[in-house]
Amino acid sequence: MVEASSDTAPTPSQSKSLLKRLAGPASSLTNDQSDINRIIAEASKGSKYYENEKKKDKELTERIKRLLQTQNTAMKEADLAQVESTVSHVLIELESLRDTSQIIVHIDADAFFANCELLYNPDLKGKPFGVGKGVLTTASYEARKFGVRSGMAAFIAKKLCPELILLSIHPQRYSDMSKKVMAILARYDPDMLVASCDEAYLNITEYCEQHNVTAEECVSEMRRIVQEETMLTVSAGIAPNRMLAKICSDKNKPNGQFHLPFNSQAIKDFMVDLPVRKVPGIGRVLERMLESIGVTTCGDIFTHRVSIALLDKEFGLRFMLQTYMGIASNVVRPYSREERKSIGAERTFHPLADKDKILQKLEEVAEELENDMTETGWAGRTVTLKYKLDDYQVFTRAKSFERWITKKVDLFATGKELLLPELPLKIRLIGLRVTKLKDLKLSTDSGIKRYFSGPTEQTSPRKKRKISSKNNQDVDYNWQDCILLDGDEEDCKTLEDELLSLTKPASPRASAAPEGAVPTHESKPVSAKAAGKKRSIESQISCPLCGKELNTNDNQKVNAHIDFCLSREAIQEADGQSPDAKAKFKSQANAWSWFLDPKTKPRSKGK
Repeated sequence: MVEASSDTAPTPSQSKSLLKRLAGPASSLTNDQSDINRIIAEASKGSKYYENEKKKDKELTERIKRLLQTQNTAMKEADLAQVESTVSHVLIELESLRDTSQIIVHIDADAFFANCELLYNPDLKGKPFGVGKGVLTTASYEARKFGVRSGMAAFIAKKLCPELILLSIHPQRYSDMSKKVMAILARYDPDMLVASCDEAYLNITEYCEQHNVTAEECVSEMRRIVQEETMLTVSAGIAPNRMLAKICSDKNKPNGQFHLPFNSQAIKDFMVDLPVRKVPGIGRVLERMLESIGVTTCGDIFTHRVSIALLDKEFGLRFMLQTYMGIASNVVRPYSREERKSIGAERTFHPLADKDKILQKLEEVAEELENDMTETGWAGRTVTLKYKLDDYQVFTRAKSFERWITKKVDLFATGKELLLPELPLKIRLIGLRVTKLKDLKLSTDSGIKRYFSGPTEQTSPRKKRKISSKNNQDVDYNWQDCILLDGDEEDCKTLEDELLSLTKPASPRASAAPEGAVPTHESKPVSAKAAGKKRSIESQISCPLCGKELNTNDNQKVNAHIDFCLSREAIQEADGQSPDAKAKFKSQANAWSWFLDPKTKPRSKGK
């Protein structure tokens, strides 16, 4: 435990990493980042936030020490020539998977909340201002020149820019403008992926072919229409996949676009000098760990490929090689309801120690969560309480039920039951999250009726967001997916990049390798073209009795599985009340899995 006052001073290397941690990602608009880092450190020093960041930085330093020890041991014991040969084969394999046939565009609104405020207060033009009174949700480009950024505490922002004007947050304004922008973008790709209230991915390949326009012309027109109809500007990146498109959209901000050539060598040349922190999925922790083994740019990944291979569990070899080569998913489609794993709500506020006030906040969260679950059609069996102390430490407590939970009374009672044993506490955030979800919109068509009725329409799982199936332009994205407020406090979460991972395909432009997380060793990038070829294979049938996904189109195998499930004993145990009965049923079902997938068939002894 790091003490606020009695701690020894950090080492020079630790001080450097702590300064960088406190400052966050550097902005290309600032002139002297070192001076900005110093001001932020001085303004933060002595606070509980500073002490918590210092503690995390120290823990990461210790983790890096262990990492380097592991690396040294592995380098001595491994056959380095064999490792390098293996990596070379992986590189060849990945290159064979490269697909540059799709035109992917990432659209990112410029300082979205700030520019929305300018529409209502034109006098702010040319002035440094931020949106948010406790923590900034965004800052104008004039303020960013001083190092002010989203997610920064307002008092620190004021230290960097004393002339900074702080505005209250106006949720409805941002929601309305987001709808307008997304509706315009949907004209170019009805199946676009809305990543947040101010950014989206589009596949404009088909549109360009149908209208006989180039990608540059299409995106220029798109940006022009957005500006004409909303008075807002957006920046765009044009590339063969989502990862590259997102990186490119930041190249000519604000109000610009960047088109990356669609050939292998041009992509590698683009990536070689790119800082690894610019890659979606690489945050400050992974950045520092990579830095410890000499990797600061994507080109360094190839230089240190043997070390990364030996430390595969820490870095993910395939993910890092894909990053170096600029290979990622080029699949763009909306999220489906089946992808949702949880639903939650939380509030940030000034630190509270009074029990009744804390419970009042918890009740407000429970009411908000009930409304969201009712509106979007979800129930769940596990409720998790989350709270953050005034020293920024985060804790969770959870409780599971045998029945489905949807109502405020149950949510509040569970949260209260989990919280009271922890009191007294001084907290600044409280939230509830429900997992092990049941889709209530499918409850009336369950079992065999649903099985024989065919696939159901997939809609987005994100809170209060929908894309109309009629004209594909009625986009309803709730700004609260990005930030959460609490009354007069106006405190909020940072807007973060949302690259989501691989999911099951629902169309020829189906899902591919995850971009926002380090994939497992077995993960492979799948292109939109490849996903189309695999559509018939990937189409899974769910057993109407046990719910098991059947990876086959063979009716004989499907019928064999259903016959097994229809046995009297299996049905009784599937619906059994005891955990032991359910475990036994699962074991029996697994025993049949080899029949549906011959590759998993157990080998006989002696073979």
